[in-house]
Amino acid sequence: MRDRLPSLITVALLITLVAGTWWSAHYTMSTIEIDPPRKLTHEPDAWADDFIMLRTDSDGAAINRLEGDYFEHYPDDDSYFIVEAVATGIRPDRPITIGRSDEAVMDDDGARITMQGNAHVHRVPTQDRAALDIYSDVLVIFPDDDVVETDEPAHIVDGRSTLDGIGMHYANATRQLQVFSASNVKLSGQDRQERRTQKQQEDTQP
Repeated sequence: MRDRLPSLITVALLITLVAGTWWSAHYTMSTIEIDPPRKLTHEPDAWADDFIMLRTDSDGAAINRLEGDYFEHYPDDDSYFIVEAVATGIRPDRPITIGRSDEAVMDDDGARITMQGNAHVHRVPTQDRAALDIYSDVLVIFPDDDVVETDEPAHIVDGRSTLDGIGMHYANATRQLQVFSASNVKLSGQDRQERRTQKQQEDTQP
C-alpha cells in the first residue's frame, strides 16, 4: 500500500489538474467573446480614380452610366461618395438625360443618386421635344424609375420657357415636369403652340 501511495497521489493530482483546466477553459469561453464581430464605421474600404459604372436591365442592356474623377465606398451603409459625378440615362426608348454635379452620393443599392453642388440635369432634345435643363444645388436621381426630383430651389429651362420653384419632379418616361411653388415663370408662346400641335397629332393617331 505504501508503494502505491505515490502513484495514487500522482493520479489524483492529474485528475485535479485536468478538471481545473477544463473549468478554466469553459469559464473563459462562456464569459469572453473570442472573435467579436467587426464593427463597421463610416470609413472607406475601396476607392478609385477615373471610374465608370454601368447599370443594366433584366436583359443585360445598359440603361444607366455613372462616372467621375474619384469615388470612395463605405461598407457601413454600402454607399459611394463621388467627386465630379456624371450620371447618364441611356434607355433606348427615352430621351437621354445627363446629370452633373461637384459631388454625389449613390446609395440604396444604386437606386438613388444625390447630386450636390452645381447640380444640373440636361435632357437632350428630340424630334418632338426641345431640350430641358434643370439646375439646383441638390438634385436626386432615381435611375430605375428614370425620375429626377428635389425639395430645394430649382431653375428650369424648358425649350424657350423658364421658371423657378421650390421643389420639382420630372419623370423622363412620360416627359412630365412638375414645379412646386413656381415663380418667375416665363412661358414661350411658340413652345405652347408646338406642344398644342403635337398633342393634336397624338390624339388623331389611330
